[in-house]
Amino acid sequence: MRVLRLSRGQRGLLADKLCDGGNVAAGALVFGQFLGTNPFSAVAAAFGVCMWAALIAWAMLLSRE
Repeated sequence: MRVLRLSRGQRGLLADKLCDGGNVAAGALVFGQFLGTNPFSAVAAAFGVCMWAALIAWAMLLSRE
């Protein structure tokens, strides 16, 4: 089985973009609800927070190696 090996710079760039993706997920699913006409959804907000936390944790793991 082949394993993708990233250089230190590539891991840093990927970690940075994962953080950006987490911020977009939180912005869309949590804060974006206040801009729409639909009622607030706690499930969507919780999913947004979970996505944000998961992507930030993944970025931290990548940058640690």
